[in-house]
Amino acid sequence: MAKRHKQVQKQNTVRTLQNDYVRASDEEMKVSKKQKVLFRRRMLAFSVLAGVLLYFLISTIFTQDQRIAKKEQEKEEVLAELEKVKEQQEMLNLQIAKLEDDEYLAKLARKEYFLSEEGEIIFTIPNDEEE
Repeated sequence: MAKRHKQVQKQNTVRTLQNDYVRASDEEMKVSKKQKVLFRRRMLAFSVLAGVLLYFLISTIFTQDQRIAKKEQEKEEVLAELEKVKEQQEMLNLQIAKLEDDEYLAKLARKEYFLSEEGEIIFTIPNDEEE
């Protein structure tokens, strides 16, 4: 290492010229270095800003995707419930139509409340399931 240090010292013994051309070229080099440093700083700032913006955009898209999936699941559940309610409504409409028929109403009254017509005797037979 000592040899290199001596070699570096030997190389630094060369004197530079002090004229307008050398000063101007040194000044241009300093300006270009400053410009490079500023360019790197701007690019770094732009990259950080772009990264933050990209992160927020991706997180927003992800959040919205989750919301959409949740809403679609809720929609499916509501549609299934709607289908059940429609079937129940159909059954109730059929039952209403049957209850408007006098013969069916009389038959139902005889069956459920053991009512009978004149001269009719009602016999109840136990079901096998009840035993």
